[in-house]
Amino acid sequence: MSTRALISPAQLARPRGKALYWVVFGLVVVLFTVVFLGPMYWMVSSGFKDTQEVVQTPPTLVPESFQPDNYTRAWDVMDLAGLLGNTLFYAFGALAFQLVFDVAAAYSLSKLRPVFGKAVLGLMLATLMIPATVLVVPQYLTVLDVPIFERNLLNTPWAIWLPSVTNAFNIFLLKRFFDSIPRELLDAASMDGASPMRTLWSIVLPISRPILGVVSIFAIVGVWKDFLWPMLTLPDPAKQTLNVGIYSLSNGVPVNVLIAALTMASLPTLIIFLIFQRNIMSGLTAGGLKG
Repeated sequence: MSTRALISPAQLARPRGKALYWVVFGLVVVLFTVVFLGPMYWMVSSGFKDTQEVVQTPPTLVPESFQPDNYTRAWDVMDLAGLLGNTLFYAFGALAFQLVFDVAAAYSLSKLRPVFGKAVLGLMLATLMIPATVLVVPQYLTVLDVPIFERNLLNTPWAIWLPSVTNAFNIFLLKRFFDSIPRELLDAASMDGASPMRTLWSIVLPISRPILGVVSIFAIVGVWKDFLWPMLTLPDPAKQTLNVGIYSLSNGVPVNVLIAALTMASLPTLIIFLIFQRNIMSGLTAGGLKG
């Protein structure tokens, strides 16, 4: 079976074709590097500049007035330690709830096959087509006065955790992975006397580590990057997340110190992506066991 490409193997074997190939390849790599790493480099380098150099036109590629103490000032002035602790608390709390409830929902839809399970899954997936901004007002009114319990959840972690519990996209990813696990494996566990809960804990979850890692990363990053919802539900400065806290404290702060704070706020998610990028791709494409 022959394959078609932009450059045929015969042309690529010629010196001129090979030179053209490497020139085009180098230009594409440089272009994508500048597009993706350029803004990041600008942000990091601007944190080392003084106030005048940051707003200078045209901008300088290398800081002329190297001031690393901008990052120290940003850490102290913005109280990044407290904001970082709050964000980690909210993120890992949301992760715990999502792992419990989303895994239970996906396992039930995939293996327990409840009545109207397909209809329930379809309704869940239909919520993905609703813009998030449309749900802000009803969600805010709900946490302002929770029905039945009549509790105000503003300035509490529950205002962040509860709306993130049932994530339709994560449930779909988990269900798709659970569907690929051979039914014979679960039947064998059932014949050995394992209950559905024991089967989930001892067989399904150990197999599902790749997709659980993907869901965990999505849950943490989702809370980390959110801005509008924490700003509405956490008005107390002592309980705000990293993004909202930096925004609230940005008035009167020099622009170079503010950029340094934004740089440090973006580092955790960047590090998570660089470390687990292979896990993300393998988890999204992983299947079950092949018998």
